[in-house]
Amino acid sequence: MAKEIKLQCNVVEQIEAICDKHGNKPGELINILHEAQSLHGYLPEEMQRIIARKLGIPASKVYGVVTFYSFFTMTPKGKHPISVCLGTACYVRGSEPLLEEIKRILNIEVGETTPDGKFSLDCLRCVGACGLAPVVMIGEQVYGRLQPQEIRKILEDVAAS
Repeated sequence: MAKEIKLQCNVVEQIEAICDKHGNKPGELINILHEAQSLHGYLPEEMQRIIARKLGIPASKVYGVVTFYSFFTMTPKGKHPISVCLGTACYVRGSEPLLEEIKRILNIEVGETTPDGKFSLDCLRCVGACGLAPVVMIGEQVYGRLQPQEIRKILEDVAAS
């Protein structure tokens, strides 16, 4: 028995419209997934099944693409997604203590979202701002040369915005 789709009707219609816009072509899968994630914030299983049905491909193929590319996520992200760079330069210059401080303050682990939905926490391998190491990104904002004692104030300022 197929799993029941629990998405709101308007979301289902929007996802189907995105597929239609791309001609329901399997070769457009990544573009469709990008648009769908931008619309909904993440790609739950139900959404992947709709896309697979519209493109005439197995749901396992959609799932394989979603899980292969780190940009895609199957879990909701917070309003302010936090990414701690653990690349070599950042790690050597202290990104691990920054990560531990964020986890302590927000009381979440990597891959989780705060209960209020304000913050989610992930790690990256490189932000491309090695000269500013250690680096934390919150949304699109890059914070460089951070010390653990600066984290609380930054999170408070972001939460207030």
